[in-house]
Formats: sequence, structure tokens, C-alpha cells
Amino acid sequence: MNINLAKKLREGTTKSHSMAENVNFVKSFLGGVVDKKSYRKLLANLYFIYSALEEEIENNKDYKAIQMIYFPQLHRKASLEEDLIYYYDHDWKSKIAASSATQVYVNRIHSIGRSQPELLIAHAYTRYMGDLSGGQILKKIAKRAMQLEENQGTNFYIFKSIDDDNKFKQMYRTALDNVPIGKETVDQIISEANIAFHLNMKVFQELNSNIIKIMVMLLTSNISSFLKSKTVFDINLIFYT
Repeated sequence: MNINLAKKLREGTTKSHSMAENVNFVKSFLGGVVDKKSYRKLLANLYFIYSALEEEIENNKDYKAIQMIYFPQLHRKASLEEDLIYYYDHDWKSKIAASSATQVYVNRIHSIGRSQPELLIAHAYTRYMGDLSGGQILKKIAKRAMQLEENQGTNFYIFKSIDDDNKFKQMYRTALDNVPIGKETVDQIISEANIAFHLNMKVFQELNSNIIKIMVMLLTSNISSFLKSKTVFDINLIFYT
């Protein structure tokens, strides 16, 4: 039975998707303003999120609803590890920690993985389909903004086991439409997808505060430099006029 889950998820999360795109961190990113420290922190947070998601998907891969959307080629944990080595060096594990919002996200994934595995579909859809779609645009922006060569620091966006992104997304949508669930569960998955978008927004908002701090520091530094140069200029006026 075709339940049109793919279409319902897309339509049911339109508002949340738009809200997520309007978080300042995302808007700055899309505008080409990418701070390397904030970006690597984003990757660190994503590492914890995907570790939780992929652990729960593996734990529930024989669960009927999860079987349909079990595609290990989508998994991002290994790719994130490659990027974290690039940004933090080989001892990266000792240098990262989940942010407060990330930990809430991780706890949510583990909770539903234990109690309502079918809701993992919402988190898989929200993250993986975004990575395959808009993620490719973000990769280009990140490379240009941080002047990265080849695939340095952007392995997260590369799906080595997927030859054609569009064909795969269509296959994934078909799989979603054939998940053996009823209307009530469909509604629950859509509701959970909106929660997933909200949790992502909270992670982005934390990063946005980091960007603001950096901008304030840069502004303060520039003002300080200006005042010092102005003082020297004023002294020169005193002694040389």
C-alpha cells in the first residue's frame, strides 16, 4: 500500500524547513560567510548526531518500518571522522564535545530508538535528504569561503557509495512510500520530522552565537587598532606641527 509518506513529509515540514533556512547561521553560510572555527564545531556536533542516529538505525534495522529505509550508503559518521581529523588533527576525539542543544538532539534520537523506532524515519529523512540536496550547495560554499582544496574538510558532503544523487533520492522516496505503517503512525512521523527541524535549528542558533562573538571580537579589535593609530596620528600632530 502506497502511503505517500515522502510527499506528506515534504508538505508537512515546509514551514519548519523555511524557518531553519532563516536561522542567522544558515543565512550567513548561504551568503558565503563561513568561519572555520564555527564550521568545525558544526561538524563536531553533527558527528554526535549521526553517531546516535546510525547506532539506533543499526539497532533497529530488522524492525519492519526501518527495513524499508535502511541504506548504509547514506551513513555519515565515517566521513565526519575524516573531516574532524582535518580540522582538529588525529587527536580530535579529545578536543570535541557535544553542545547543549546537540545533547538534547542526541537524547531524543536514543529515546525514540528504544521506544518508537519507526520515528527514526523522520530524523533519517530530515538529515540525509538534506545532505543529498542542499548539502551539495553548502559544500561548494564552504570550499570557496574557506579556500579549501579538492575535498579537504568537506568529506561529509560526499556520498562515495552513491553514483547518482537524483536516482537515489527517488529510490528513497519510493521506499518511504512503501513503509508498512498506518495513518496514525504517518502523522506521528511528520510531527517528529518537525521536531527534528526544531532540534537542528537549536544547534544552528548556538553556532550563530559563536559567530556573533567572533564578529564582536573582530570589531573590538579593529576599533582598538583604529584608536591606537589615531593616537599616534594625534601625537605626530602635536610634535610635528
